[in-house]
Amino acid sequence: MSECNHDCSSCSENCSERSPESFLKALNPQSSVKKVIAVVSGKGGVGKSLVTSLMASEMQRRGYNCAILDADITGPSIPKSFGIHQHATATDEYIIPVRTHTGMQIMSINLILEDETSPVVWRGPVIAGAVTQFWTDVIWQDVDYMFVDMPPGTGDVPLTVFQSLPVDGIVIVTSPQDLVSMIVTKAVNMADMMNVPVLGIVENMSYFKCPDCGKEHFIFGESKVEKIAAEHGIEHIARLPIDPVIATMVDAGEVESVSGEHIAPIVDYIEKEIK
Repeated sequence: MSECNHDCSSCSENCSERSPESFLKALNPQSSVKKVIAVVSGKGGVGKSLVTSLMASEMQRRGYNCAILDADITGPSIPKSFGIHQHATATDEYIIPVRTHTGMQIMSINLILEDETSPVVWRGPVIAGAVTQFWTDVIWQDVDYMFVDMPPGTGDVPLTVFQSLPVDGIVIVTSPQDLVSMIVTKAVNMADMMNVPVLGIVENMSYFKCPDCGKEHFIFGESKVEKIAAEHGIEHIARLPIDPVIATMVDAGEVESVSGEHIAPIVDYIEKEIK
């Protein structure tokens, strides 16, 4: 490419001058992470962090050692979902992630800010660098599955994660609105460009189930997840309901106590195929 500046870290092109693993960053020598699953969405507000928390919690319940790397630097919500407000332990050489009630390891920008309500007003390269440090400088202990909560879209941070971490697959989170089909396609296309398999699609806010009669009501329109999945050859889907009980538990920092029944189809597939 005549316009190539040979800085592959900021480029998603596949060319003869790069290899798929040329920019993978090494873990801290004291760390061990077996599998990495990235959770992505084409737009914000669809419940990506909720899905990340539910999948990690369900895997933890099944006896695996799980971790969450919160890569959503400017909009971190993972610690609050788990009721975590203390700081991570840090030295000049490494960072120790915070443990949840069930022993899951969590690393988020909120765990190192002096005030968790302080905004992170950083430019893209600095944000991407922070995410890389969460991989290289944190001591992740015997992790079977790491779930990476990505920021929405296809910008600097997703590109950094795909290039720097050995991502084994992605889960796409969406919602029932018509616009979502195009946005999911963008996420699928980015995964294809980075040679990362799409493990499944989760449609959040798919329906509301009446507690009195049990009928499902489609508040945001009829579910489109099966159609979208079929268009992209994705076999595994899950549908999460609008449930005030789940919202209340997450707000109270009790996401680990939320039932994993709705997310189980995706977790079953990850457990079976990503070993």
